[in-house]
Order: sequence, then C-alpha cells, then structure tokens
Amino acid sequence: MASLHPELQAISCQLEQQLLGKPQVVRLALSCLLAKGHLLIEDLPGAGKTSLAKWLASSFGLSFQRIQFTSDLLPADIIGVSVFEPSTQQFSFHPGPIFHHLVLADELNRASPRTQSALLEAMEEQQVSTDGNSYPLASPFFVIATQNPREQLGTFDLPESQLDRFAMRLSIGYPDLGSEMVMLKREQDATPALSSLTIEQLLALQHEVQRLHCSDALLDYLLRLIHFSRQLEGAHPLSPRCSLTLLACAKAWAFVHHKKHVSPDDLQAVFTAVSAHRLGRGDSGEAYAKHILAEVDPYRDLPSGE
Repeated sequence: MASLHPELQAISCQLEQQLLGKPQVVRLALSCLLAKGHLLIEDLPGAGKTSLAKWLASSFGLSFQRIQFTSDLLPADIIGVSVFEPSTQQFSFHPGPIFHHLVLADELNRASPRTQSALLEAMEEQQVSTDGNSYPLASPFFVIATQNPREQLGTFDLPESQLDRFAMRLSIGYPDLGSEMVMLKREQDATPALSSLTIEQLLALQHEVQRLHCSDALLDYLLRLIHFSRQLEGAHPLSPRCSLTLLACAKAWAFVHHKKHVSPDDLQAVFTAVSAHRLGRGDSGEAYAKHILAEVDPYRDLPSGE
C-alpha cells in the first residue's frame, strides 16, 4: 500500500501489528477519526472490535470508556443524571460515560430504540441535553459503535437517522491463515507500548485534513456519485450530509497517505465504507455502492443542470 503521513506511520504500523492482516481496516479507522466522523463496526464477536477502539484511544492519548448496550439500558445510563444534593438544596448533574474522548458503544443494536436515540445529539452536536440544560462533550469526541448481525436474537435495527450519524461502517472479518498463525505464536502477555500522539497533535492533524485541496473536477465526481444514488432503483438516496461526510473522509484518506490533494482514487477508497450502510441494509448496501462506482466515470464532466 502507499506510504503514510510521517506522523501517522508508526501508529498505523503498530495498529496493523495488533490487528493482523487488516491494514485497510486500520487506515479507514484512522481516516474516520481524522475526518471527525463516527465509526460503526458490524462483525461477529471476537474479531477485534474492542481492541481496535482501545488501541486507537491509546495511540492519541484519548480518554476511553466502553458502554455495554443491553435491552434494559436507559438513556440516563449513558448521559448522566441530576441528583439532589441536601447540602446545597439543589440538583447537581453527574456526568455519564458519554463524557470521554472515545466512547465504545458495544453491541449498540441490543439496546431499545429509545436508548439508541440518546446518542443522536451527542454524535451530531457534540453535546447532550437533560433537564433543560445542555452540556458540551470532550473535544475531540469519537464514537465507535459495534453491532451484531441482524439475524442474531435480541437485536433492534438501527433506524436510518442513527445510521446516517456514522461516517463509516466497517467489517473487520477473520484474519487470514498466516496472520492467525502469527497471533497464536505470540507471547500472550506481550503488550508493547504503542507510539502515541497528544490530543493537541490530533486536533492539529484534523485541522490540516480540512484544509486539504480538492479540485472542482473532484467535487464534480463526488456529486455525480451522490446523484447517481438518487436515481438507483431500490437504494436509499444519499443525502447532502453524506456528500459532506464523503468529502471529509476522502480528504482524511488522502492525508493519511501523505498526499497534497484529493484524487478520485481517494474518493473510491472510502466510498463503500461511507455509503453502503446508507444505501441499503446488509450486503445490498455494498452491492449498490460497488455498482455506483462501476457506473460513474470519474473523468467525465458533470452535465449542466445536474
């Protein structure tokens, strides 16, 4: 794969050593973080979802909190509660686990829709509201949510409004035979310290990503991908929010790979991860995304009036 940005090279390499045989997943996850998005991982248990979240937090000095979503979890268990203090005769807000830089919402689709919705404001506005008051969240704020396959018992489908808050959806999958052999031969207690950046360095990198150059031709290609989805029978049309997210993630992917500008290749690299969960459920979304990439020519001018 292409060379990486010097500040991200060591972190990416060490993450790839932890998540063996999955360099594409690691680089997409890094791109999602740098694009200020949120990440949804859909996979079977034991594929490394929780480990990836912990390693990302460690790599950037982020505070980390895991929330286990269950059917009896309440919104207050995530956001926090107001408690009456006898000493002051006033209510005092006690923050919940959402008040961390990186929050792992584990098995999100095992919670009821009401509890799932507690994340909506946090993911969109980087704040939470309760009892008529709003409370800002940490900066940066990054949610990694995992969900079980839909066919498993005790799951609730995430509504489209919730899915649209996730910049990317990834599936880690099982490692190949060689990578799994390496994993088995490792010392089980070997936990090498990861190279890390500070929170301030991460914020600076996120700012640099936003400033990356995009040509009008590149923006035309992006818009034609989006507009093609709106004419595709059976697919959910991609929204303007998806347009902005796709651009941000393509910039981040180009930045991770140490480029000075965004190319059609960068858009194509992130397009399926950004769009598939918006286009349709399960494998159908990925099929729609691949069809769109195959049908839209990146080097054709955008027709007038589109």
